[in-house]
Amino acid sequence: MYQPPHFRETRLDVLHGLIRSEPLGLLVINGPEGPVANPLPFLLDADGSSNGTLRAHCARANPVWREIQASPEVPVLVVFQGPQAYVTPSWYATKKETGKVVPTWNYVIVQARGRAEIFEDADWLSGQIRNLTERHEATREKPWAVDDAPPEFVAAQVRGIVGIRIEIASLEGKWKMSQNRPAEDRARVAAGYDDAIRPDMASLVRRLGAERG
Repeated sequence: MYQPPHFRETRLDVLHGLIRSEPLGLLVINGPEGPVANPLPFLLDADGSSNGTLRAHCARANPVWREIQASPEVPVLVVFQGPQAYVTPSWYATKKETGKVVPTWNYVIVQARGRAEIFEDADWLSGQIRNLTERHEATREKPWAVDDAPPEFVAAQVRGIVGIRIEIASLEGKWKMSQNRPAEDRARVAAGYDDAIRPDMASLVRRLGAERG
């Protein structure tokens, strides 16, 4: 990933935070006919290795797991996309001063690389779906639990999936939020996002601009 210094994010807690808040990762592998991409919800184990580990599962009918199993030595890529939005040149103060401005895009993204393992063990898979369910049901007033479904139904569902575990060998983050623009341009971009009802983007532009100084 192209990484200008203005936008590079290396703090592990920040990178992990994005994975937790945006857990639907795009798993990319180099298949026999070229790149193959599958969106999967991931769980992060921050203590699984120095950069953490990722766990997910896919349908047994999905050929991605067999392709991973056939080439376990080939690293995979998982992309986690955070907030993103267009930037119009009309927001820049520089537009009025020189006219030398162009459109761009602001975004947050994390890319994880590592070798993937495949798991077909029923206990591993049961733990995976329970952990994933508990993680995303935790904020509900009346959380749904795996045990709410009939045991034989759950067992059949488990037989229909395959687990994937990735030890993260490298982790890259890019927080592109107008940090390379002059202070007045950044302020106007944030105000533009306010008007567009994108408080998430406005907040990031202001915070990262303040960190830059």
